[in-house]
Amino acid sequence: MPVNRPAKHLLRRSRWLAALPLALVGLLILSPDALANCCTVKSGGSPNANAISSLYNIVFYISLVVFFAVVGMLVYSIYRFRAHKHPVATQIHGNPKLEIGMTLTAAGILVVLAAVTFIKLPSIINPPNSDPGAIQALTASLTQPTPPNGQKLTICVTGRQFIWRYTYGANCDKSAWQDKLPYSYQEMEVPAGVTVSLVIQSSDVTHAWWVPQLGGKVDAVPGYTTYTWFKPLHAGETYRGQCAQLCGRQHAFMTALVKVVTPREYRHYIATLSIEIRQQNDLAGQLRQQLIQSGDLTANGTV
Repeated sequence: MPVNRPAKHLLRRSRWLAALPLALVGLLILSPDALANCCTVKSGGSPNANAISSLYNIVFYISLVVFFAVVGMLVYSIYRFRAHKHPVATQIHGNPKLEIGMTLTAAGILVVLAAVTFIKLPSIINPPNSDPGAIQALTASLTQPTPPNGQKLTICVTGRQFIWRYTYGANCDKSAWQDKLPYSYQEMEVPAGVTVSLVIQSSDVTHAWWVPQLGGKVDAVPGYTTYTWFKPLHAGETYRGQCAQLCGRQHAFMTALVKVVTPREYRHYIATLSIEIRQQNDLAGQLRQQLIQSGDLTANGTV
């Protein structure tokens, strides 16, 4: 019986729709830039990020095997027991060997995933030592997390709508103003080869500091202090991140930037930053005195 035009049209459309996903997959395969990091997490900037990435990949590839095994069995069953070949459904009352085998396979997969996770967790949680010589003349403190030899650089990360503030030095979360510690906004500068301990806080709402190539995201919760670490491996790299917690109307503009330099360049950066801040504070003090003398400002700061 001939197929009418509407039926032909629907058949042709269904073929195009079926071919579209295959075409998209083909384009991704032929375009390495588009395929990069499409299915895996970013890494390469820090040992903990590399450990997170390798653990993710192991779980991801095992999941792919399970997925294709299940889908393959489903497709085989649909084809093998299609209706026009088997108009009467076959009644199967159980297969103990198959059921036990599938249960043991699932349990085995869970055991493997649990074992790999526990093996990888220490390298994600515990920071390594800084490279020999890299930590010299850098500030260290005793807040967690701490490398085995205790040598690290502490930076306080404070989230506020809608920018990150970075304060460099020991006790940055307790006496930053009294110690006149240097600070910067938006861009964090760190030395290569040094374990960096981050003390993360928020001054208003909940934020989340996340630079994917340097590790997992960490929430900045008002009234609480959270910690994380990373160890930048190579000088000359710049890593970009984003506040990963919806924090207001301009959340999308709350980006993070981490620039990795040599330890010598870092020491010069901190010294220059301290001088610039001191100069700006002196200028602000001079302006305050001028306003007081002119009567535009009282000694207690009221206009």
